[in-house]
Amino acid sequence: MAMKTISFLSIISLLALTLSLVMASDPSPLQDFCIGVNTPANGVFVNGKFCKDPKLATADDFFFSGLHNARAVNNAVGSNVTGVNVNNLPGLNTLGISLVRIDYGVNGQNPPHTHPRATEILVVQQGTLFVGFVSSNGDGNRLFTKTLNKGDVFVFPEGLIHFQANVGRSPAVAFAALSSQNPGVVTIANTVFGSNPPINPNVLARAFQLDPKVVIDLQNKF
Repeated sequence: MAMKTISFLSIISLLALTLSLVMASDPSPLQDFCIGVNTPANGVFVNGKFCKDPKLATADDFFFSGLHNARAVNNAVGSNVTGVNVNNLPGLNTLGISLVRIDYGVNGQNPPHTHPRATEILVVQQGTLFVGFVSSNGDGNRLFTKTLNKGDVFVFPEGLIHFQANVGRSPAVAFAALSSQNPGVVTIANTVFGSNPPINPNVLARAFQLDPKVVIDLQNKF
């Protein structure tokens, strides 16, 4: 009987240890990088934002106004993204959520991009959008697309390249929620061809199977 009790306790202890290992993880990054320092005196940033004394919080810390206003879309891609995240709504700090309004001109698009720290769920308020995302290399880079109309919803999984394009005959508007207080955005064309300093054209030429002169021309556009 004593031996069975010991064995049972051993199993319970092993399960508890396994569960603790599964649940243990590093905190999610809330900016592109957070360089470690050896002394607090050399530190300026934290992973996220410093916290205000909760007793000093007011309703204004949780308030943002103006998303009902249309935004100008007079740029090369014909869209304008207005973000509501921890940088302009402090009350979002530590809550793991943010919001954007996206205005699309006729033929405008929100070009291929990723959010390195967030899944996105998008709802169309006005117009018709063609949207999609591409799965990872391991899944064969499959393209998932859908044409959305007013009231339709689509989800873009965290970190995957995705896009939206206005395929209607009038301006379009969408709102999206993201599962991070600061989801980040990596616009593929800007990042690849507009980096500072530029990526060596020969590297990009081989990666994209292009003539280096074409790569240089693309870099000059960004």
